[in-house]
Amino acid sequence: MDEIHVEVKKLDEESKALKKELYKLAWFMRGSLGFEEAYNLDVADREILSEIIKDNLETTKASQLPFF
Repeated sequence: MDEIHVEVKKLDEESKALKKELYKLAWFMRGSLGFEEAYNLDVADREILSEIIKDNLETTKASQLPFF
């Protein structure tokens, strides 16, 4: 039974981490990508979007333009 509880807890943590990643993507996309659309993306597409967001944040910081 303990093994089952450990596995359930692990899956719950993974689920929460995925949801957090998807909500962050949706937030950074400023409404051009909703949560449901983000949920339907595959891992490769999420990685690409995350890389684009990271690059844009670095550019914003380097140019000292306001982000928010």
